[in-house]
Amino acid sequence: MIDLAGKRAFVTGGGRGIGRATALLLEKAGARVVVGYRERKPAPPVVGVGGDLGDARTAQRVVADAVKSLAGLDILVVNHGVWPPDAVPLAKMTDAQWEGTRRANLDSVVYVCRAAIPHLSQGGTMVLVSSTAGQRGEAFHADYAATKGAVIALTKALAVELAPHLTVNCVAPGWVDTEMARPALSDAIPKTIPLGRVASADDIAGPIVFLCSPLARHITGEILNVNGGSVLCG
Repeated sequence: MIDLAGKRAFVTGGGRGIGRATALLLEKAGARVVVGYRERKPAPPVVGVGGDLGDARTAQRVVADAVKSLAGLDILVVNHGVWPPDAVPLAKMTDAQWEGTRRANLDSVVYVCRAAIPHLSQGGTMVLVSSTAGQRGEAFHADYAATKGAVIALTKALAVELAPHLTVNCVAPGWVDTEMARPALSDAIPKTIPLGRVASADDIAGPIVFLCSPLARHITGEILNVNGGSVLCG
């Protein structure tokens, strides 16, 4: 039912996990896709452009390379980010950790959006990926929660700023079985999720692609929670 034939999409953080699953599903729906990656070049058949998006000039170059490869842009999915695995209370958090998380999770999102917005076609769409931590906070991971909460606020600001020319929405996953989160997963976590299991990357990719499709053409500024019922936000 979702037909994205002829659409041109750029997905950041597309070398693995949610980003790769999203890129493959977009391609399956007919879109042409380029992914951004930093540390790991994506496996075929995904086309990628590499660089540290936390640097403004690099983000500008990466977006320009993607737009050039696609000859335009209709869909932007901003998915990249980090989750420092060590539990650190804010009172003991170093400046280096705070700045590193902010740079990777927020500054880079702003840089990518700023670079991509002028290239998005009329009627195009943006989907930013946040987290349940941005909805309810996460003790001992205040840096992650704060940056993901800021992504939610950025989504709402851009939705109004860019209407009616573009739609801007956000997906907020809970626990997802990805390479980044896997070391922290335990047998106890599914017991906290009403649907009884941890999400797969494909479980998150589906809602992202829905928001990129004409089926979601009258949705903007929305935060779509994909967490199996573990966090219920109005």
